[in-house]
Amino acid sequence: MLDPKSTSSPTLQFLLREHYDTVEYFTKKIATVTEQMQAEVADDAVVKQLLRQPGIGVITAITMRALIGRFDRFRTGKQLAYFCAVCPRNHSSGGKTKMGGLIKAGDDLLRQVLIEAAHRLTRYNAEWKAMSARLQANGKKKCVVVAAVANRWIRKLFYQMTSSESSANPA
Repeated sequence: MLDPKSTSSPTLQFLLREHYDTVEYFTKKIATVTEQMQAEVADDAVVKQLLRQPGIGVITAITMRALIGRFDRFRTGKQLAYFCAVCPRNHSSGGKTKMGGLIKAGDDLLRQVLIEAAHRLTRYNAEWKAMSARLQANGKKKCVVVAAVANRWIRKLFYQMTSSESSANPA
């Protein structure tokens, strides 16, 4: 980072101080909003369980909770993955099937959050890092690998969340 005092131009010094002040202001603002969000969901069992997942932070957990709601409203992990828009599209014609890109249905914000989570998982979690390495060794592009991790992770998460939701909320 440049030191505003090391520059000779007073205008440049002023602009740098303004930028530093802006960054500091928004850093504090983000911290305040994050604290408020944490306070709002302090007693939410789903958010607590999401926060125990590797690579999931407060913003990701709250976003998933807001957009997914209850995990047990889906019958399968595959249904949840479709809802989250992290499933591959299927192009079928004349007996040939080709996969291409992710489905367009689903919530864009939820897909973005899960893709970001998958990026973290492929870097910092041994299980998903190994899956990523296997797929890349088979010639898959990084974006395809991350989408596949997001798909598998949300399906696995579905079973973890629904088994705990059903045990916490007996019918």
